[in-house]
Amino acid sequence: MAKGITKVKELGGITEYRLEKNGLRILLVPDSSVPVAGCMVTYNVGSRNEAVGYTGSAHLLEHLVFKGTDKFNPQKGTSMDKLLESKGAAMNASTSFDRTNYYQVLASDQLPLAIEIEADRMRTARFLESDRTSEMPVVRNEYEMYENDPASSLDKDVWGAAFMAHPYHHPIIGWKSDIEGVSIERLKQFYDDFYWPNNATVSVAGSFDEEQVLVLIEKYFGVHSAAPHVIPAVYTEEPKQEGPRRVQIQRAGNQVVSISHKIPNALHEDIPALLMLASVLYEDKTSRLYKAFVDSALATDVAVYCNQLHDQSLFQTSITLAPGTTHAKAEQLVLKEYARIATEGITTAELTAAKRSARVYASRRKDGAYALLSALNEEIAMGDWTRFITLHEDLEKVTGKDVQRVAQKYLIVDQSTTGWSVNAPQKVPAKTKASAKPTKR
Repeated sequence: MAKGITKVKELGGITEYRLEKNGLRILLVPDSSVPVAGCMVTYNVGSRNEAVGYTGSAHLLEHLVFKGTDKFNPQKGTSMDKLLESKGAAMNASTSFDRTNYYQVLASDQLPLAIEIEADRMRTARFLESDRTSEMPVVRNEYEMYENDPASSLDKDVWGAAFMAHPYHHPIIGWKSDIEGVSIERLKQFYDDFYWPNNATVSVAGSFDEEQVLVLIEKYFGVHSAAPHVIPAVYTEEPKQEGPRRVQIQRAGNQVVSISHKIPNALHEDIPALLMLASVLYEDKTSRLYKAFVDSALATDVAVYCNQLHDQSLFQTSITLAPGTTHAKAEQLVLKEYARIATEGITTAELTAAKRSARVYASRRKDGAYALLSALNEEIAMGDWTRFITLHEDLEKVTGKDVQRVAQKYLIVDQSTTGWSVNAPQKVPAKTKASAKPTKR
């Protein structure tokens, strides 16, 4: 065992270690059947950790951290992007409600470079006003891209209406004025609040020597201390919703109906049944909403999400209407299927199909280093990485009665937020009055 590293636990082929010096969590998932390895660093910080004035900071910071560190920067000819690209690495980063991650998938013999770069930018990222100035328009363009899509724009408003106090109220990408106005000093403060070893997990998957990787992690990440302060906690709780909420946007383009209901956090015991409920509603051509909307040509797209987050979340159904389908009819049909499940339950065939889909889902989560790291990353963000192993077992235990029970418990009107995206009314040009006297030319 590498010096200063303690084994914590092992489950399903994944071993957790702890770097004693600074509290860094390490997850190793060896797989000698592939010739590559992936390295991902997950920080327990996302839009959930933001507030008015600096919403979008986690995402904008993600962009800026790629600009360079004291050691790896374009001015020295050591751009981290170019170094990794020269080694054939696939790399990127992403930000969500509960986490930010950075990753590389590359040939196993190049893994030391990935570990060194990730360790370096954990604490020595440079923050230049020139970088903020150049990168801000890129992020703003992302924001405007989502704004120009009716479904995305409606989804932003639905979350904003469903959560009035909790930070899930804010879009992950932030509000436009915050993206444009946040200072480089505020971004640096955000970095110094959250980018520390004891607020991060390093996950390595693929073909590698475990002892060598632990030595590398200790060498490069061990130079950092734990945070000199307590990592800022999110203590805001969403007040109880006391009635249905509705939002509407007027926009040219696709017409959408979105129906959302409050559900518990990802670690709650009801989540497996809610995931099965989502599968029964819309998974394949045999699912209920496919038959109700697609087979009857009432919709061009249907989606059902059981969002799994660190805190209270939303169960969502989104219907993109076909021409001629009214918003009221689509909403009525969705609620009708909800009511049928709540009163009549589901069939054995539906439960069997949902469990079959769950097995496919579990298999895909392990399909290669990147897929595995991405899935593991989400479980870390939700609060317990072991759920990556145990979730499939929990899904297999779900009964038809469980699905009916959660439909009755959560798909209730008092906990709903409904959104419509409707066509903007066409502006009729104002008629001009005829002049009393002819105009002379």
